[in-house]
Amino acid sequence: MDCKQYTAAEYKSDQPVRWCPGCGDHAILNVLHKAMATTGVPPHQTAVISGIGCSSRLPYYMNAYGFHTIHGRAAAVATGFKLANPQMTVWQVSGDGDGLAIGGNHFIHAVRRNIDINLLLFNNKIYGLTKGQYSPTSDRGFVSKSSPYGTTEDPFIPAELVFGSRGNFFARSIDVDLPVAQEVLVAAARHRGTSVVEMLQNCVIFNNGIHNYITDREFRAERTIHLVHGQKMLFGANNEKGLVRDGFLLKAVTVGQDGYTVDDVLVHDAHTQSNFLHQQLAMMDGHDLPLAVGVIRDVESPVYNEAVEQQIADVRAKKGFSTLRDMVLAGEHWEVK
Repeated sequence: MDCKQYTAAEYKSDQPVRWCPGCGDHAILNVLHKAMATTGVPPHQTAVISGIGCSSRLPYYMNAYGFHTIHGRAAAVATGFKLANPQMTVWQVSGDGDGLAIGGNHFIHAVRRNIDINLLLFNNKIYGLTKGQYSPTSDRGFVSKSSPYGTTEDPFIPAELVFGSRGNFFARSIDVDLPVAQEVLVAAARHRGTSVVEMLQNCVIFNNGIHNYITDREFRAERTIHLVHGQKMLFGANNEKGLVRDGFLLKAVTVGQDGYTVDDVLVHDAHTQSNFLHQQLAMMDGHDLPLAVGVIRDVESPVYNEAVEQQIADVRAKKGFSTLRDMVLAGEHWEVK
């Protein structure tokens, strides 16, 4: 077992980073290096796989195995890579366009299978690399180069897709909140199975300020809530507000007003098997209720690649196969002369 203590610098490549100045990807890359150092998985046991898009340049900036694949297929390639190399830690990087449009089907099935990969979804609600078309997460009415009069469709909400696909790990962070970003990336790496981390990221060129309503320091404490397993769901500049039950719904209250005390505030349980409350928390958007960041769901479930490995071992033991040749020649066969 490798007992070396790695530093963030050891996960950085020697390639110049080619993102626009001010792009949120810079902060995410920086915190990913730190998270990898925290988990302690050696660079030579790490693979970073991406699709196509601005965020998908990330493998070039990692001192690890990397694969810059084709548009929308990162999840499929990551699945195959993990099955063939179960000892490797696999990070998959996609944007909201790459991951949820052409790659949407691969995304939901990777989550459904629960293969042991860490899926980072960079969500800036725009196609940046192709110069500003609306994406599957763009809001209804959004004006872009491909929707000059506003979109006439509702967006995907990534969390909703994860829960609809029976996901077992979902976390969220924003590019300007580095401590929470590192916290969720470390938790994702330590989770067995598919972990999905939505990173709300700013595109300074084509969608600048899209997340300002939650990222600006003036509003962030009131419009976001940092969820931590086992802790009260409190938020606000002085943690003076909290989430309580209102029938089957959630409600934000001020502690000490209208008869509410801190005892009424819910405690976050990220490990409960039921996703009912997890989905409600993940769907909060910062308007009526604060947007949830942190680890929202983290539960155990059978892992796809482990089940495949065990199945292969069981069949080998039962049939007496040690190689593919043994298997091919075990049944009826003939020789051509």
